[in-house]
Amino acid sequence: MRFLNLLALVLFVGAVVAPAAAQQKAGETQTSFQKDKYPPPNNPVFSGTGVSAGIGMGLTIIGAGIGLGRIGSSALESMARQPEVAPRIQTAMIIIAAMLEGATLASVILCYLIGNGATF
Repeated sequence: MRFLNLLALVLFVGAVVAPAAAQQKAGETQTSFQKDKYPPPNNPVFSGTGVSAGIGMGLTIIGAGIGLGRIGSSALESMARQPEVAPRIQTAMIIIAAMLEGATLASVILCYLIGNGATF
């Protein structure tokens, strides 16, 4: 399973990096065949910015979901063990969850701003 995960990662990185690496350098000239097949270098071309921003948003949301799940399960477990301190545990849980949501929102907004400047 580890090998398949590594293979999928290598194929994904190759699919993202290959178009960006194949771009023409600023000082090179194109042949007539290349002009028909490929756009000139001053046109907007594929960049990994949008893809990386989308991946960053997805990872941020996944991480927040895992974090909120762990906070909730730990809080409920500790409330079941000691019901007399349940109000204090609940208050601490809500504060930590709010801080996690704030960090998640900031990360998603940053990823959106970075990805919004991407040109395809």
